[in-house]
Amino acid sequence: MRKLATIQKIKSLEPIANADSIEKATVLGWQLVVKKGEFRVGEACIYCEIDSLFPDQEPFAFLKPRGMRIRTVKLRGQISQGICFPLSILPEGYPIEEGADVTEVLGITKYEPVLPASLSGLVKGTFPSFIPKTDETRVQVLEELLRKYDGERCYVTEKLDGSSVTYYLKDGEFGVCSRNYELLETADNTFWTVARQLDIENKLRLGGNVALQGELIGNGIQGNKYKLKNQTVYFFNAFDIDRYAYLDYEQFVEVIRRLELNSVPVLDASFHLTADIPALVDMAIGQSVLNPVVLREGIVIRPLEEKNDLLGRVSFKAISPEFLLQYE
Repeated sequence: MRKLATIQKIKSLEPIANADSIEKATVLGWQLVVKKGEFRVGEACIYCEIDSLFPDQEPFAFLKPRGMRIRTVKLRGQISQGICFPLSILPEGYPIEEGADVTEVLGITKYEPVLPASLSGLVKGTFPSFIPKTDETRVQVLEELLRKYDGERCYVTEKLDGSSVTYYLKDGEFGVCSRNYELLETADNTFWTVARQLDIENKLRLGGNVALQGELIGNGIQGNKYKLKNQTVYFFNAFDIDRYAYLDYEQFVEVIRRLELNSVPVLDASFHLTADIPALVDMAIGQSVLNPVVLREGIVIRPLEEKNDLLGRVSFKAISPEFLLQYE
């Protein structure tokens, strides 16, 4: 579960050109604008990530004009992602420990856009326990992991802006899932409609117990940024249910080719990972392969050979700040 609000230290403070009352702060791998003189380098604070949704109460009343939500903004030419608060907003006597998750104690929740009816569907049950959910960690919070795997050969794919979908076959049963739920088949459900159009159930029956995970895009989904006439899915994961393991890159490519399905665009199949977070965020900025006149949402980076760390699968995303500024 994403830690939206944590206790962190101010890593650095830098001036912003032509700005007398604000300065640029770095927290973890995030860069944001703070009031000049409010924090000192090395000082502990509460850092809240973008997509944090605050309760309508003090000391957050000033966020009402923003809908109580933290978005990516640009101030005096400086991109700002997140917000910092002094530790004094915590309940009296709350233990102060760097990295501690204070999301719940502050009443913060994650902003979730409202899904159209064609994507919400009728729920059959919770997301299957034998398949991991699709939720990539943002690169800005992975400093230690990046240092550990610095130089690792990885592949880089475009992150598409759509709706996450999982199709699986287990012990002869075919299932269709949104990000959080397994769905019943209905005539008006887009996840199921695309499954039938692409003949995904019959294609999966050619193999064993497997799940394919991808991004559903097109008409009626996230504003249809790619200007598609219909809906389709581009896959980014193939998961062996029996081994409870993702397939390595070459295996994934072969499965998608054999099943005659589409993978998300691969931008680099031999990328040597760097621990330079700003450089990785810069890599995320660019145009979409699917429609060159559209900004891409970002990138996803994974080792060519699957790896697991203490935090789980080594797989993460870098979101383009330019995309967030345009579409949020």
